[in-house]
Amino acid sequence: MKLSVPGRATGAATLAIAALLTTSAMADAAPARVAAAPDISVANVKAHLTQLQSIATANGGNRAHGRTGYKASLDYVKAKLDAAGFTTTVQQFTSSGSTGYNLIADWPGGDTNQVVMSGSHLDSVTSGPGINDNGSGSAAVLEAALAVSRTQYAPTKHLRFAWWGAEELGMVGSRYYVNSLSTANRAKISGYLNFDMIGSPNPGYFVYDDDPAIEKTFKDYFTGLGVATEIETEGDGRSDHAYFKSAGIPVGGLFTGASTRKTAAQAAKWGGTSGQAFDRCYHSSCDTTANINDTALNRNSDALAYAVWELSE
Repeated sequence: MKLSVPGRATGAATLAIAALLTTSAMADAAPARVAAAPDISVANVKAHLTQLQSIATANGGNRAHGRTGYKASLDYVKAKLDAAGFTTTVQQFTSSGSTGYNLIADWPGGDTNQVVMSGSHLDSVTSGPGINDNGSGSAAVLEAALAVSRTQYAPTKHLRFAWWGAEELGMVGSRYYVNSLSTANRAKISGYLNFDMIGSPNPGYFVYDDDPAIEKTFKDYFTGLGVATEIETEGDGRSDHAYFKSAGIPVGGLFTGASTRKTAAQAAKWGGTSGQAFDRCYHSSCDTTANINDTALNRNSDALAYAVWELSE
């Protein structure tokens, strides 16, 4: 709309015009959002799970620390990241007499004094293929990283992704990584996001409450979906965020439940079966690709990407 101004504007009109121009200039100067998080394809995440299942099947039925299935899983993830332009590092450690491996992937660019890190454990227990625990988190973190590459995302902060070894033996790989960092490098990590079991077949929607800002980011996403969340308590101190938190690094994450049984109130809120474990196949041979709730996996994968994009701007 064209603004008409008389030859001799009144004082009030002059002030109004000045206000409009000032507001316009402020709007022009306001920093725009770098980018909105992309929708993460659950089909792509499930394709990674199919590969992890095939690896387990070909290697004695598991992907456990010290077994051939774990190294094959790491090689699969690394190859995807290398092809997508990440700088990858394989970190070796020893646990229970066997060599273990962490995989670290850095996306070039961003302020390396402000690192937003996302991670998941890649190992399974020896009794099964570990597709929910924790193929689900590992596949979602991988697909989020690949989305960074596909969109050529250029955030203000530096992005780092990690896949941990020997979590099932006491978070050995993540402890080794945190302990290997200098005090200065620990201080550069502005947040660590952990994803462990995010596709449970009888799912709940649990958010870590360790850091208020990270917790709010995840809660905001689920509020936008109209999905209620609860504070995560079952996994406190039992996954890879524990050593980051102990080192003073802000942490957060998502979880859909393990062996704890879903209450009637939770079933009313989320659906599913009350009185039944969130994951009846927890640490069992039936933790296969059939042991995944697609809706939970999809929502949590998208929430993961949303948090990465929001927290790295």
